[in-house]
Amino acid sequence: MNQPLLLIQDLTVSQPIVNKELVHDVNLSIDKGEMVALIGESGSGKSMTARSIMGLLPNGMEASGRILFQEKNLLSLPYEKHRKLLGREIGMIFQDYRGSFTPYIKVGNQMVEAIRTHYSIGKKEAKSIVQDALNEMGLDAERIYRSYPFQLSGGQVQRASIAMSLALKPSLLICDEVTSALDVMNGNKVLHYINKVRKSTGCGVLFITHDLAQAFKVTDRMYVMQKGEIIEEGLPEQIRCHHQHPYTKKLCSCLLELPKNIPVKKERVSFL
Repeated sequence: MNQPLLLIQDLTVSQPIVNKELVHDVNLSIDKGEMVALIGESGSGKSMTARSIMGLLPNGMEASGRILFQEKNLLSLPYEKHRKLLGREIGMIFQDYRGSFTPYIKVGNQMVEAIRTHYSIGKKEAKSIVQDALNEMGLDAERIYRSYPFQLSGGQVQRASIAMSLALKPSLLICDEVTSALDVMNGNKVLHYINKVRKSTGCGVLFITHDLAQAFKVTDRMYVMQKGEIIEEGLPEQIRCHHQHPYTKKLCSCLLELPKNIPVKKERVSFL
């Protein structure tokens, strides 16, 4: 039997100084080519779980348990070896995209540098990869490439940062609220490109969101998190229609559907 691409076992994140646990005994798995949702309200521990995978916990926090990526325990890896996995093997699209780019270097130059850091290719080839990724995001590739971050809108910077993460084609991609600041059209473009990369490379995706409608639509399996614990898991259909936990029921009740066959009242319009 093949091992999962990512296997989290009994993950606990704590603040020893104040004797507080923020994440408790989390168990989660992602197979190659699978998109898995981690849903729950703000503060439930979703992003803290993601940061544990990346080795980016804030100072004063400790993680215990096991996080097996390609059968290596990330929690016991030396810092340098863990760091080398970031970007090419494990990519993350952060909710706070504003720190993705240095403000005084052009966006294209930064993206090319990131790609050439992980791949032994020339500048011309790296530029072509960058421009293709920017085009996939629905951006004007030439203009974005030549611009400084402060010359772009927030949505453009966010899509450029997503393009940079996807251009590296990591084995595991962590998406933390990637469409929360985008309109529906651009959000769909981002999701389409993530899915395209997933199908072409076979990468696994951890899709962190509080948007249940989106999660039901694009993911293969779902985990529900509350107060730092996984309280339910299953296929999207099971979570939506056959949930067991009261908290999951509460989350799903927030998805309001428009009643069908509502009579539309036609009003006479006067131009006088």
